[in-house]
Amino acid sequence: MIQLHLRIRVKDNAREAFLAFLREAIPYYESPGGIRVRLLRDRADPERYIEVIEYDSQDKFELDEHRIAHDPQMRALLDRWRDLLAGPPEVEVLEHDGPR
Repeated sequence: MIQLHLRIRVKDNAREAFLAFLREAIPYYESPGGIRVRLLRDRADPERYIEVIEYDSQDKFELDEHRIAHDPQMRALLDRWRDLLAGPPEVEVLEHDGPR
């Protein structure tokens, strides 16, 4: 399994718009199958989040990387997502390495 952790801060007063956007976008993000998106909010700072994207396999991760680079709908969604953020995301790519 591969996980992306996107550490982000939402612009001031954009939290509701951000959550509404994700309700719209997550079904598309997950539509190829083998992808799950979760959202974690910082309890001490409601504008800070970690978006966790889980891929069932390396193949699913690579196919999604291609979709991010070439799919016009995905690129448009990501542009809208970035417009809601206070700055660029901090991206971590992690893979499962050990017992389950």
